[in-house]
Amino acid sequence: MQQIVPTLWFDDRIEEAMEFYTSVFPDSRIVHTSHYPAEGLPDSQQHLAGRPQVIHFTLFEQHFTALNGGSDVFSPTPANSFFVGFDTGRDPQARERLDRLWAALLDGGQVLIPLDTYPFSEHYGWVQDRYGYSWQLMLGNPEGDWRPIIVPSLMFSDSVQNRATEALEHYTQVFPNSRPGLMVPYTEQSGPARPGALMYGDAKLADTWFAAMDSAVEQDFTFTPAVSYSVLCEDQEEIDQLWSKLSEVPEAEACGWCQDRFGVSWQIVPANIEQLLQRPGAYQNMLQMKKLVIDEF
Repeated sequence: MQQIVPTLWFDDRIEEAMEFYTSVFPDSRIVHTSHYPAEGLPDSQQHLAGRPQVIHFTLFEQHFTALNGGSDVFSPTPANSFFVGFDTGRDPQARERLDRLWAALLDGGQVLIPLDTYPFSEHYGWVQDRYGYSWQLMLGNPEGDWRPIIVPSLMFSDSVQNRATEALEHYTQVFPNSRPGLMVPYTEQSGPARPGALMYGDAKLADTWFAAMDSAVEQDFTFTPAVSYSVLCEDQEEIDQLWSKLSEVPEAEACGWCQDRFGVSWQIVPANIEQLLQRPGAYQNMLQMKKLVIDEF
């Protein structure tokens, strides 16, 4: 079971979005769908009664969760993106597959960095898809260290500029069985990125690789709850420990959601939350919680 799962916020177009992603990504599928209760919802969610609430899906073996928030109150930004690596050493058709995925994601989307040759990759581009989520497609180095095909990436800009190294160090201390990976600093001033800031780095947090970087371009955006990271916990002790280390914005605490010191959103939840929500009144009880307490479902 993957412990940390990227979660994407959608409005009522969640089913359309899932059909899109699982049609354009190879090796993808919908794993499971859970629904809102048919009754007992607050007034703001009455239109969601019986509708899909959470859809679990995989892209290239990376598990994701799609959440039907019922509104577009949260909008994604490129501060959260996903690297998609194509390895020519393992797949002789890697470049062609990359180009097909690029064209599909660009349909209704926009280019953030053109697909071209760069010092770090002979074929790379950054695209924002029709739903606002960002993907960095890149031909990988077959001689480099192994990484999953899809790696969540955090770009530190605006109010958290130049804090990428601090963040990776913090996260490797928060999550047990974590370790740092590659760390490449800027050697000179690059826009708002100062010398020593992180040009690119990554770390394995529990069982999931994350990348991080400090922006070399002035940006007016940072992280939003449109992308959060669900952490599946085995028991209340694990929930309590992670909550105490990650939640640092009291006003953002709700239903297991929290924000850390960098503005990144997390959902600290029991691994069996879907079973817990089958209990009578469990959904209504959850709406009253900030940190989730298993015995109160």
